[in-house]
Amino acid sequence: MSTPIEETELAREWRLEINMGTDEAPDWQLCPGVRAFQPASEPNIEDSSDYDSDGWAGNTKTAQSWEVTTTIRRKANKTVKVYSPVHEAIRLAHFAYGDANLVHLRYMQRNGLPEAYEGKAIPTWAPAGGEYTALGEVEITFTGDGALTPIDNPLAGS
Repeated sequence: MSTPIEETELAREWRLEINMGTDEAPDWQLCPGVRAFQPASEPNIEDSSDYDSDGWAGNTKTAQSWEVTTTIRRKANKTVKVYSPVHEAIRLAHFAYGDANLVHLRYMQRNGLPEAYEGKAIPTWAPAGGEYTALGEVEITFTGDGALTPIDNPLAGS
């Protein structure tokens, strides 16, 4: 029996999708132009030590937060003067309040491995600017609002 070859994962194996539909009828669309992608989910841990632990510290997870930081290259159709609809949905959510401020997103390993997540987040939209030779990029931080849920990777069968 041969040993399977293990390969090192690459950062570019993440795929970000935005729900351009509704919760009842989702329309998942690729967020194009991703240049950097960094997910994070940090637990809040409180000291739960007491006298009964013989001097050993105790800790309890009491909450958890998550965010996704990404850099995208802006995509535009200059003939009809429109940006990518996904980019525009994120940008406009940045300026909105209430439910209109939330972006329903999911991200997954693009090669079908089991790691995949879904949640709603508040976007921060920050154009990068730069020298006259720079390409148009935007730094986006999606700050989670509620749970980040592990899901079955929709690309697993691909």
